[in-house]
Amino acid sequence: MKNKLNKIEANEYINEFFKDIKIKTPKEIKKIKRLAMRHSIKLSEKRKLFCKKCFSSKLEVLDIKNKIKRVRCDGCGGISRWKIGR
Repeated sequence: MKNKLNKIEANEYINEFFKDIKIKTPKEIKKIKRLAMRHSIKLSEKRKLFCKKCFSSKLEVLDIKNKIKRVRCDGCGGISRWKIGR
């Protein structure tokens, strides 16, 4: 990915990247997030696939209670909480 990408190409590249997120390293995930920020592309639901602190893709669901999903990162031990349902 040495050449410059326009916004449409960058969006396609990001979507391809997230198809097999479990085998990616935190360094690669951080680069993709920076690419999305550079082109003002929202990651929306994709941002829940990696830890926001260490960018690891090894997440474990702790519990779901009162429409809140708690997820723990196996890399750093950080806990994220997400609202689910409407």
